Amino acid sequence: MSAPVLEARGLVKYYPIGGGPLRRVAGQVKAVDGVDLTLGPGETLGIVGESGCGKSTLAKVLAALERPTAGEVTVCGRPVGRLRGRALRRARRDVQLVFQDPYTSLDPRMTIEAIVREPFEIHRDLAPRGDRRARVRELLETVGLNPDHCGRYPHQFSGGQRQRVGIARALALRPRVLVCDEPVSALDVSVQAQIVNLLERLRDELDLAYVFISHDLSVVQHLADRIAVMYLGKVVEIGGEDDVYRNAGHPYTQALLSAMPVPDPGLRGRREEIVLTGEPPSPIDPPRGCSFHPRCWKADERCRAEPPALTAWRGAGHAVACHRPEVWSPAGGTEGEVSATR
Repeated sequence: MSAPVLEARGLVKYYPIGGGPLRRVAGQVKAVDGVDLTLGPGETLGIVGESGCGKSTLAKVLAALERPTAGEVTVCGRPVGRLRGRALRRARRDVQLVFQDPYTSLDPRMTIEAIVREPFEIHRDLAPRGDRRARVRELLETVGLNPDHCGRYPHQFSGGQRQRVGIARALALRPRVLVCDEPVSALDVSVQAQIVNLLERLRDELDLAYVFISHDLSVVQHLADRIAVMYLGKVVEIGGEDDVYRNAGHPYTQALLSAMPVPDPGLRGRREEIVLTGEPPSPIDPPRGCSFHPRCWKADERCRAEPPALTAWRGAGHAVACHRPEVWSPAGGTEGEVSATR
């Protein structure tokens, strides 16, 4: 088996909250709270979960834009947290980010050529000065843009075209991993499909690995090889795409899948809908025991007192952090008893 290109072990990221006249730390936002992930060459790992669960913070830590509070990120066998200066800059080449909003992630005062060329100005050894314009044109062609338009500004392009510029910029340093933080959520549905197809083609042609973060379970199902489900800073279920979508074990995963739109009108109304009550707990003061128990219809005293470990369940690579997992699929519900609030 090939060595992983990206690993996270015990990854924790807390943000201190200041308070009082002396600016003492009044608490901590536990954005990422003990995450373990592995990404192989050419693999796509999808990360799903509701807003505020820590997905974007995880993306920044994996890309070395934020330093973890605890734990370690390893890129191509190198522990990034121990690097400084030039060594850290060199390691950052291998993991690049594609941001969510193409309207704010590009500098409106820079031309498209200047935006895509900027990585070469920082990492000067990658392309001699005389070759940089040709490299920019080549990158624009790679993502499906006309290189003759490189003198234009971001406001002269559509949202989908701007996101292609962002992808071209991310590819400039020839990374091994692209961390895509909801790259299609701000785009129209037809344009989303074009960007997803572009990412698929680039993955195959350039042997890229992806960490693909999204709210859209259908997009993740189409693109990902494995899927990690996050809730309140933790991974509560992880496994192959088929394992998670057909045999979801965690109640939160089941609730997410039950909310997916059904494309076939003849099948609508046959799926059991799981409607969760209450709001997600605050990451400043998460509940004791299982973080999902205040909203879970199966929670008992053990769930309220003892946090469940991410444990292997029903197949290689499929793990669930739940004391009472049950097999569930979008088509047929659970094998056991489910009493969800509707």
